[in-house]
Formats: sequence, structure tokens, C-alpha cells
Amino acid sequence: MATPTPADPVKLFVAVLFGPGVDWTQLRESLVRQWGSVDFEGGDHPFDVTRYYEPEMGGDLKRRMVSFRRLIPPESIVSAKLSANALEDELAVDGVRSVNLDVGYFDLHKIVLASCKFDGPKVCLGEGIYADVVCRYSEGEFVPSARTFPDLQARLYDIEFLEIRRLYKQSLRD
Repeated sequence: MATPTPADPVKLFVAVLFGPGVDWTQLRESLVRQWGSVDFEGGDHPFDVTRYYEPEMGGDLKRRMVSFRRLIPPESIVSAKLSANALEDELAVDGVRSVNLDVGYFDLHKIVLASCKFDGPKVCLGEGIYADVVCRYSEGEFVPSARTFPDLQARLYDIEFLEIRRLYKQSLRD
């Protein structure tokens, strides 16, 4: 008989999509209140590989990666996504989102995003939240899945992802 093995804790991160009217300092404070101290904050990347969010959020969008010091159990990604949705609602202007918070985690082998949208390869975690493996780690790099977001397929964040993984490995050792 097989014995269940507890999962290692994982590294929580948020891929933050925002427009020019967003006060980053205030948004960062909201993220810290929600998930604790930040151990990595990447630069702003123009989000111009798709126009999917423009009708709702406007143009000149940017994406920034943020990871958090405290490791979490992987199953807590469900509550993290629900919290992110609530924060998006809180920061909305006249009922329209001003930020999009893609919550996910790193483990040693992959990057998983939490999603409210079902799609073929996504796995239901409960409470209407699905796990989407967007990249796998192989031979020193993150390889995006064929069905992931265009900006991940374009590998815009490779250096940042490697740094977040390095921080994660260091946290596991500490």
C-alpha cells in the first residue's frame, strides 16, 4: 500500500497586470497586507503581446512579478486566488478592474497559476479554482506550456523566474 507523502511548501507569487493610473506603492502595500513581506519584485514589462485585457483595463498595461518570503502549502493556492479576486474587486474603479492579479506558486519543477476558468488541462482544486501548470523547469530553464499566456510563451520573465526559483531553493534550505 502506498503512503501519502506531504508536499513541500511552495513559493507564492503574483503576476500583477496594471495600467498607468494605478498607484504602485498603494498596490504593493495591499499585496504585503494580504501575503506578507516581499522577497522579489521585478521590473515593469510592457504587456503588449495581447490586447485581451484592454477593453476592460485600457491600454499601456504593464506586468510585474512579485514573490513573497513566506512559503505556503500548495493547497492554499485556492484561498490565495479567492483573496486575489477580492483584492481586485476592492481596487476596482466604478466596478471595473484596475489590476489583474494572477496568483501562483513555484515548486522545484514547475510554475502553477490559479485560475477561475476551466480549460482542458487545468485541474479542479475546489471552490471553482483550477490549477494551471504554465511552465516546467527543465535543464536550467523554465519551458512554457503550449497553451499558456502569450507573454509567458514569449519568455519575457525568464531571468526573474530563475531568481524567484533561486530564492525558493534558498528558503527550503533555511
